[in-house]
Amino acid sequence: MELFGDLALGFSTALLIENVLYCFLGVLLGTAVGVLPGIGPTATVAMLLPITFNFAPVTALIMLAGIYYGAQYGGSTTAILINLPGESSAAVTALDGHEMARRGRAGPALAAAAIGSFVAGTVATVVLAVAAPPLAAVALRFGPAEYFALVLFGLIVSIALARGSALKALAMIALGVLLGTVGQDIYTGTPRFVLDRRELYGGIDFVSVAVGMFGIAEILRNLETERGRPALLGGVTHLWPTAADRRRILGPIARGTGLGAALGVLPGGGHVLASFTSYAVEKRVSKRPQDFGHGAIEGVAGPESANNAAAQTSFIPLLTLGLPAHPVMALMVGAFIVHGITPGPDVINDEPELFWGLIASMWIGNLLLLLLNLPLIGIWVRLLRVPYRVLFPMIVLFALIGTYSLSFNAFDVYAIAFFGLLGYLLISCGCEPAPLLLGFVLGPLLEENLRRALIISRGDPLVFVTRPISAALLALAAAALILTVLPAIRRRRERVFAEED
Repeated sequence: MELFGDLALGFSTALLIENVLYCFLGVLLGTAVGVLPGIGPTATVAMLLPITFNFAPVTALIMLAGIYYGAQYGGSTTAILINLPGESSAAVTALDGHEMARRGRAGPALAAAAIGSFVAGTVATVVLAVAAPPLAAVALRFGPAEYFALVLFGLIVSIALARGSALKALAMIALGVLLGTVGQDIYTGTPRFVLDRRELYGGIDFVSVAVGMFGIAEILRNLETERGRPALLGGVTHLWPTAADRRRILGPIARGTGLGAALGVLPGGGHVLASFTSYAVEKRVSKRPQDFGHGAIEGVAGPESANNAAAQTSFIPLLTLGLPAHPVMALMVGAFIVHGITPGPDVINDEPELFWGLIASMWIGNLLLLLLNLPLIGIWVRLLRVPYRVLFPMIVLFALIGTYSLSFNAFDVYAIAFFGLLGYLLISCGCEPAPLLLGFVLGPLLEENLRRALIISRGDPLVFVTRPISAALLALAAAALILTVLPAIRRRRERVFAEED
């Protein structure tokens, strides 16, 4: 009964006119971002983060969350219609979705994606509401040693789920952790790596890193690799699936929802892993595996359900432990901190309106997405006709103005330019910037808990292996690192991400 009371509190917060309006704006922007290839939810959340600082905390987080799970919806539209996934997790949807479109069945494919996404998002939000409070209660028992081991485990697992070379992902995490140490020492106040710049005494600005690495760098990369776009399809007709289609998608939606809900909590690319795993499962259990890749509706419904369920459950480690599962959640951590809220297990008790309001808004957002997704297909396809050379300068200008308006400090704009160029160089060298952002956000937390645990134990490093939970997490981190470098696992990772590309 306590859960129903908490949800009632959440809906009373989420249904405020202002919150519904910004939830609608978030999912609308998220869908548009999912449709447009090359921008992505991470860059969009990073660039919109500055304008939300004047909002109430719950309103800001509802809007940013809507952008994220809205992008999971929108990515399927162009994947199906023109074989051009707008979001990484929609890549697998294109395999069968576009084949259905080529055969004149774009409508049922889009409907299967929308229905699967809605069902999965709704069910996964229930999982989030049920699982988060007990996990938060367990997390309250964690000490510095346990938190250090947990953060280290999360960083190691994110290496396994990162694109490309595991060694490069490890290097990006190390660079992110080093960047997180810039500023004054947390215990002594001694300046570190500040280069005699007064602006760096408080550390590198999170917004500058996020906007530069995921906004400017991605735009530079896309301008460099811009190609002609495929011809757009004509009007989409016969949206509703046939009775046979509805029977065929029931199982994939259920299995995809379960897989996505479980894999969404993993650090790194849990939503991408969920969609590829769902596709592999559906092909394995199907009585007609030869149809996959040639227009099987199960290959659309399962992965779309999986990536949307994963989008919802990726909030579990953020809300219960204060740990981001991937870069968008790292940006959400930044939003929490800027609004004066420390993400973690205390949020559920200290900020119940925010905690439950955010969860309740996900049900509202999923309903809004279902109502928006199909009627606006024509508009989303027309949006693809806007040339990149027109679209991207407007996005950059908007991001720079938003960042400068926070503190009216030109140094922040220079920092965006620096990290934009750094991010572009890293991408050009085959290094993914996502692990860097995770390291940047989690690095200070890693250092703080390491030093606090050693202070409490009077310098005894055995504190990390004599405490059961800490020892278990460190053992899991070591196992994850070993598995990552095994030849069989490395080949499988390379094959998965090659298919995604």
